[in-house]
Amino acid sequence: MTPDLVAALRPLLTAEASAEAHAGGGEPGDLEQAVWLRLLERLETDGPPLDPQGWLRRAVRAEARRSRRTTRLERPYGAEPADDLRPGPEQHVLTAARYRALRDAVRRLPGRCPRLIEALLSPKDLTYREIAGELGISQGSLGPERSRCLGCLRRLLTPEVAACEARG
Repeated sequence: MTPDLVAALRPLLTAEASAEAHAGGGEPGDLEQAVWLRLLERLETDGPPLDPQGWLRRAVRAEARRSRRTTRLERPYGAEPADDLRPGPEQHVLTAARYRALRDAVRRLPGRCPRLIEALLSPKDLTYREIAGELGISQGSLGPERSRCLGCLRRLLTPEVAACEARG
């Protein structure tokens, strides 16, 4: 596009786009941008128009009609999609990654801590009596053992959690 053509058409396009956009409830800048794009496409295929001002007026009106048609056909959402309280795919992926990190840390725990934590995290929702029986320890020592194991787990996970937190 030649600088002379741009300079010659800019004031006319601004005026035409402003008049058409406001009449149709659109934004003049959007309409101008669409017409400049249309002109670039035309220059690439057919060269410059013989009557640039006439072509520009027709292009502005055509783009304004297209914009009004699109606006009539578009329907707003009943609610914002971001307001949806159900977890999306991103949340599922992040949750799965957290569980993997937790399971990896549990496997690195010393002694019988991995078995104890696995029993506590079990989907079977085992009671203390069932866990103590499974591990072969007394039910009374299960609480202190659990505390020690959770302390170890906390120390293992602290560097990973600290690395993920936002700073500043």
